[in-house]
Amino acid sequence: MSQKYKAVLWDFGGVITSSPFEAFAFYEKQNGLPENFIRGINATDPDTNAWARFERSDIDAVRFDTAFLKEAEARGHAVRGTDVLALLAGSIRPEMVAVLNQLKVDGYRIACITNNVKTGAGAGMARTQEKANAVAEVMALFEHVIESSQVGVRKPDPAIYQMACDKLGVAPSDCVFLDDLGINLKPARAMGMGTVKVVTAAQGIADLNSLLGHAVG
Repeated sequence: MSQKYKAVLWDFGGVITSSPFEAFAFYEKQNGLPENFIRGINATDPDTNAWARFERSDIDAVRFDTAFLKEAEARGHAVRGTDVLALLAGSIRPEMVAVLNQLKVDGYRIACITNNVKTGAGAGMARTQEKANAVAEVMALFEHVIESSQVGVRKPDPAIYQMACDKLGVAPSDCVFLDDLGINLKPARAMGMGTVKVVTAAQGIADLNSLLGHAVG
């Protein structure tokens, strides 16, 4: 098979798993908060806010709890960082795991680039051992997993994409990158990567198939 691309790079939360934004929305509705309140906090001062600093491990979970609370209170509602952390771990999408396995069969190099924080168990920030075990099985499919909380760099900094390319020994133009956030796809595209914005699993797989020029799921 002639392949335009050599590698497929994956985000984790919102791509391999269901989006934490769904959990945010439910929490907001249950607690009488404005729609997209949590996402709005995380989008304000995106390189220096509590969330960004925690994903780079500039602060720990205790300091994140109070820093996020301060930012939330400035927007009119008291939400602790600890409450938000409990919402992060989504459910694994089996159809995406099937695609990962097929990509390996088809000879693609695969890696994961994830913005995460040092909470829960493992790279997927699981809150139970059962979920942590399931996430570990998926992570084992990747040749390399680049975690923002481990390397001190987070998407959308181009350096984290280059780290993945260097680990795999490929050029950015050899890669497709899947993420659920457009802000994370923009620098990857500027580096020459093919990009897929994942809104749903079915749509993401269809767009990946289109880029690769053949079906993998």
